[in-house]
Amino acid sequence: MTPENFETVILDAPVDGVARLTMNRPERGNAVVPELVRDMMAALNAIDAANDIRVLVLTGAGRNFCAGADLPGMKAYLETELPRLEEPYNARLLHPLTQRLAMLSLPTLAAVNGAATAGGFDLSLACDLRIAGEGSRFGETYIGLGLAPGNGGAWFLPRLVGAGVAAELALTGEIIDAGRAQELGIVNRVVPDAELMTAALDLAAKISARPRKALMATKQLLRASWHSDLPGALAMSYWVTSALQQSRDLREGVNAAIERRTPQYNQPAPDAARPPEQA
Repeated sequence: MTPENFETVILDAPVDGVARLTMNRPERGNAVVPELVRDMMAALNAIDAANDIRVLVLTGAGRNFCAGADLPGMKAYLETELPRLEEPYNARLLHPLTQRLAMLSLPTLAAVNGAATAGGFDLSLACDLRIAGEGSRFGETYIGLGLAPGNGGAWFLPRLVGAGVAAELALTGEIIDAGRAQELGIVNRVVPDAELMTAALDLAAKISARPRKALMATKQLLRASWHSDLPGALAMSYWVTSALQQSRDLREGVNAAIERRTPQYNQPAPDAARPPEQA
């Protein structure tokens, strides 16, 4: 995949299977506007279609990850009576983006810098993993504006922290620091702010070294488990495992384990044998 040109996001060319997508409205804390949603959707579609990407790192430019809704835009919207009565602000745009990010076939890692609040917090929750800079902060802050969690937070958060903690965070709108977020299981790791991207890319590279088909299958099983009972999860894993048994990666993994060497995954397939040249 080659880098794409967008107005409000930056999609870097992948390095060793890791792509970085940066929300790029630093002057507004990367707050969500329709143009950002449009560009992120296009970028995610390009990432999912690329054969040379195995992991996505999502982050924000400047001092913040994403501060949620763009408040001046919301104010202008609320002063227009008819659209306000027809549907919630930004929901028609933002909900498909959250679902697209959550259901991306590849593993996703949010590198959270600065504020991740309201819709921005929910975007980080839609990723599979989260690494936070020590100066980052998180909040399901909708209630402070007179709203309820509007972008999937009421679904993601209880699955990470349990019903009681999720209720406390959502009902108070409290903003917590990175250390507390790690204690609650919201983030996987906390690192010094200056080391955030290095740490995120290092973890992404560790994941990217694994076989691509197995990464996609593992994410599929983990997400599906949220909706199924044990028999259903085992049935799905049966079919996933059956499909993976057809891959070159499994044979390479077994051979490498027996030979006590590092497996060489994600290698290009050998060229098909050419027919002998005619005399």
